Amino acid sequence: MCLQIRQSRFFESGLYVDSETLVEKARVFFSGREDSMNILISLGLVVLGFALLVKGADFFVDGASGIASRFGIPQLVIGLTIVAMGTSLPEAAVSITAAFKGSAGITIGNIVGSNILNVSIILGLASVIIPIAVQKSTVKYEMPFMMAVTLLLVLLGMDGKISRLDGAILWACFLLYLYYIYRMTKNGKEEQAADAMPLAKSILFVLFGAVGVVLGSDFAVDGASELARIFGMSERFIGLTIVALGTSLPELVTSVSAARKGNADIAIGNIVGSNLFNILFVVGTSSLIIPVPFNPRFIVDGLMALVVGLVLWLCVRKNYQLTRKHGIILLILYVFYFLYLCTF
Repeated sequence: MCLQIRQSRFFESGLYVDSETLVEKARVFFSGREDSMNILISLGLVVLGFALLVKGADFFVDGASGIASRFGIPQLVIGLTIVAMGTSLPEAAVSITAAFKGSAGITIGNIVGSNILNVSIILGLASVIIPIAVQKSTVKYEMPFMMAVTLLLVLLGMDGKISRLDGAILWACFLLYLYYIYRMTKNGKEEQAADAMPLAKSILFVLFGAVGVVLGSDFAVDGASELARIFGMSERFIGLTIVALGTSLPELVTSVSAARKGNADIAIGNIVGSNLFNILFVVGTSSLIIPVPFNPRFIVDGLMALVVGLVLWLCVRKNYQLTRKHGIILLILYVFYFLYLCTF
């Protein structure tokens, strides 16, 4: 009887724990540690991936520019094609890799998010640092074309996917854009630059840059997807924010640096060219490889990219200058968009 009373008091005191409870507590304890380790590993992959992407794109642009200079290709062509496309290599690598891995939210989210960031954050910051002059041809032709291409992406995605046929349409527009650049510069053959990078070194830079971009994109996609799983966030949110910001780092560095040095054409041309390349080449190529699902929520995001482009055009269409006031307006626009992302 005394033993039974003592056992009863022991059970009631909470000191006794059965085997199932011990197993459950151990599972919770170790799963917590496992999640923490997974978070650290995923963050490490994302950071390493972004570092490889940025440095790889930098090597690629330097190498490609060196090759172009060696063959007397005009600087305007280099700026509108090699620099714009080179700084978009991270978006291209991440989105195409994500398409292969079935992460459609990252594929489309990265592109749309990067295009919104490029105009609102990058041009916003650059113009706050120093007002940026804009060429008439950019206001008259390239900005409207950028808005038209953004609207085209939204319309193509309204059926729930970007099909191979849609990809072919985007690629046709991309070839049209390249032809436009060719027509602008067909009489602009230049002499070989005296300080051009040696050809062999340029080729090595291109190769090392390409390897860095490919490896970096793989690390970034894997890390971002795992973070989305751990924190219960959608791939759409991750693609529109973290991945978009990371892959837009080359545009940010290039445009802000160009603005500080007074090279307005590079700052504006880099962003407009990158946005066109992102949609026409990256989404076009991704969907030609494998049809890409288009979440209905991306329609709102795509329209936001269109609105940001329209606001940019309205700011510069009269005086052909992006002022500090305009830059602040663009930055505020992104703040409201980010709040929308956090809410919905």
